Amino acid sequence: MTKISGARALLESLEKHKVDTIFGILGGAILPVYDELYSHPQIRHILARHEQCAAHEAEGYAKASGRVGVCMATSGPGATNLVTGLADAYMDSIPLVALTGQVPTSGVNTSYMIGRDAFQEADIIGIVTAVTKYSYQPRSLAEIPEMVNNAFYLASTGRPGPVLIDLPKNIQTGVDDIEYTNKINLRGYNPITEPKPSKINQASELLAKAERPIILAGGGAISAGASDELVAMSDLLMAPVATTFMGKGVFPEGHPLSLGSIGMHGNPAANKLIDEADVLLAVGTRFSDRATASLSTFAPDAKKIHIEIDNAEINKNIEVDVPIVADAKKTLQALLVATKTKLARGDGIVWTKRVKEAKEQLSPLLKDNPCDVVPKHLLMALRELLPENGIVTTEVGQNQMWSALYFRALKPRTFISSGGLGTMGFGFPAAIGAKVACPERPVVDIAGDGSFIMSEQELACSVSENIPVVVIVLNNSVLGMVAQWQRALYNRRYMAVNLGKTPDMVKLAEAYGAQGIRVQSMEAFKNAVKQALKGNVTTVIDVPIGSETDVVPFVPPGCGLPQQRGDY
Repeated sequence: MTKISGARALLESLEKHKVDTIFGILGGAILPVYDELYSHPQIRHILARHEQCAAHEAEGYAKASGRVGVCMATSGPGATNLVTGLADAYMDSIPLVALTGQVPTSGVNTSYMIGRDAFQEADIIGIVTAVTKYSYQPRSLAEIPEMVNNAFYLASTGRPGPVLIDLPKNIQTGVDDIEYTNKINLRGYNPITEPKPSKINQASELLAKAERPIILAGGGAISAGASDELVAMSDLLMAPVATTFMGKGVFPEGHPLSLGSIGMHGNPAANKLIDEADVLLAVGTRFSDRATASLSTFAPDAKKIHIEIDNAEINKNIEVDVPIVADAKKTLQALLVATKTKLARGDGIVWTKRVKEAKEQLSPLLKDNPCDVVPKHLLMALRELLPENGIVTTEVGQNQMWSALYFRALKPRTFISSGGLGTMGFGFPAAIGAKVACPERPVVDIAGDGSFIMSEQELACSVSENIPVVVIVLNNSVLGMVAQWQRALYNRRYMAVNLGKTPDMVKLAEAYGAQGIRVQSMEAFKNAVKQALKGNVTTVIDVPIGSETDVVPFVPPGCGLPQQRGDY
């Protein structure tokens, strides 16, 4: 063993977990770690311009790559600024490890400060308890290697999520004999991954006899890497596949049996066919209110099979007939084998015809005038301009719903958005993180002006760190989603939604050293996207649209129509 500092022990432990990037902002209480980082050039540090954005950048990195994202901040306000990003990652099951500085517990030249309201002290462990899988605060240097092992294992296994390590300053600066270990010590934490044979048998019996089967895939199917198995199961059963918003991309939306997303502002065909199914196979979804609306009327005639890694989600929102607590990929593999041996029904032509009919009648991608500069045509054109593996992130609001409806995701981990928390300002920093994870692939953020200005300062990060992404601002000069609700539900009593014409998006981009382009025709839009994708600097494409442009379908709550679910 060698006497080393706690800061060095931390960074060498991170290297053992193959961490290549940290997103963060330094400060006094985390300065010893940053000083040690100077001696570890193999770990790239991305200097965010706000700690919340550092967390979102780590989220984008994790969602695009499937690896654990790492973010870092100082104590007090630095740590508390991370909280929204941690809550976002917790809601959407994104693997993160967050590192924060903390005031000293004790030291040679310092008194015991923690718990005395020292300068920039905050009880971050207490604050993040509800929005992390676990949080740690080492009280000795020897704890660091095992603590890092635990954090990465917790973040990436079972239902993924964020873990925080809070580092008192004296632990960072102290020197001691450190023994590195591969040991993981998590008493009581033992995620179930293998499905029970009895449950596989029950589920396969239902699927083999189903006349109107439908598959619903959520974000958990992406985390499990179960895309190929979903396609195989769909082909075997001739079953259409709908996704939750977080599952978008796990099943290729160009596939004949793809229904797109369900739920509020979802594809009407998907919502309608869910109501007609006799067996529902739900994979890696928590049946959120955005997807189901009225829990008592969701898929009312269907026997429900629920594959879910998190036992807490079983029967929480929807009562199911066959719960399977296990890894989605392993479960689908077992189901494929079991169902093949039992399948003895007809050719499914009646159900297949009904699916085709519903898609033709209700698809939001039905043809109309492609020259109109409206979100639908912009997003359909973007799909044609991006390669299949191009990554799209979104902000939150109308832009997000338009993207769900009109942009077809063809591969998993190519559509990244904030689902459960619905965090405005998420998309742009997430795009930066995704580009760092996948530098060879184009990354485009679909933004609304209201959401983009919440994190526009990250233009400085993207330019100075040479992380070129494209931002398409659907600019309607209002907080569009709320304005739409005020039109539909509050008799046009507009309140606190008008953003005006400030800022000028082109000048804003140029002020940061990025490229700004304003377009007012479809031809100009396509040319701007082509130019931006070929460039080596972040480009903001400003697309003015009408302030009363709505997301459709939009059906006010209480009407009972199947194509609309949910209400804020």
